[in-house]
Amino acid sequence: MLIHLFVKGRVQGVGFRAFVQKKAIQLGLSGWVRNRINGAVELMLDGAPEKVEIFLKECRRGPYFARVDALQPVSIPDAPIPPIEQGICHILATV
Repeated sequence: MLIHLFVKGRVQGVGFRAFVQKKAIQLGLSGWVRNRINGAVELMLDGAPEKVEIFLKECRRGPYFARVDALQPVSIPDAPIPPIEQGICHILATV
């Protein structure tokens, strides 16, 4: 199951990308996460549907200092989409 989301709220400067990477690795998901200049975090992950559902529950909670206001599906990306490498979750540069 492939997901592509913007996470909105207080999600930059609180370890959110590292949190996403750690949870993705723990759950065996592949993908990437990056900050956006508008203050959101963008992520794309792929894996077993039941693992993605667990990830989404964790993502809504976020790390300790984060505040997640919304998980917004991306319908039309406004920046190039990096490819997903199987078995890896990268932290990418801000766009």
